[in-house]
Amino acid sequence: MGRRLKSQRRGKGGPTFRATKKAGKSSYPPVEKSKTIAGQVLGFEKKPGRNGLLARILTDKKEEFAVIAAEGMFVGQDIEIGEKADLKVGSIMPLSRIPEGCPVFNVEMQPGDGGRLVRSTGSYSLVVSKTAKTATIRLPSGKNKALSLECRAMVGNAACGERTEKPLVKAGNKYYFMKAKSRPWPIVRGVAMNASDHPFGGEQHHAGKSKSVARGAPPGRKVGQIASKRTGRRKRK
Repeated sequence: MGRRLKSQRRGKGGPTFRATKKAGKSSYPPVEKSKTIAGQVLGFEKKPGRNGLLARILTDKKEEFAVIAAEGMFVGQDIEIGEKADLKVGSIMPLSRIPEGCPVFNVEMQPGDGGRLVRSTGSYSLVVSKTAKTATIRLPSGKNKALSLECRAMVGNAACGERTEKPLVKAGNKYYFMKAKSRPWPIVRGVAMNASDHPFGGEQHHAGKSKSVARGAPPGRKVGQIASKRTGRRKRK
């Protein structure tokens, strides 16, 4: 009798397939119109499950908040938050006050949501154009997105852009890297498994049956093309 399939165990759930590492909260402080808040960088934190660094910032109101660090930020740096903030790396400003062509990251999708777009390490977007009500930014994917002029963003680009240049070297490092994110790894092809370990397993090294399965199939059979409308190559017309 074979062991339970990985897809069966994953379908059941449990701590093995759950991201248990706390990535740390990253958000801008509440909006205060027509007022500029001064802040100072206290230090940086590395959280499990998060690739980049978080910067701990203390405002002049003695309130602390964490935000994704910008490239070039340093401990003791003075930053400003608000409409009248100086245009420099680390400043948090509304898009209405950021000139065209300026790189920004951690951009809000809705005013006051704390930052939702362009948050991965080394990424940035460019302010392309503005209208009376919206500002258009170019995302790292190349797509242009129109946002409200009141949406805030941090000037510069996200820190740790050279993170991917350092090799993991060992499979163990890769294992813990993926485990912190609750991502399946290593991934083995079903046809390379034994027949007792996967529906596609066996010595023939091909699926041996239709790869299309119903949407409501049990976890042990729900592999391949889930509820596919069509399969095979598209014929040229």
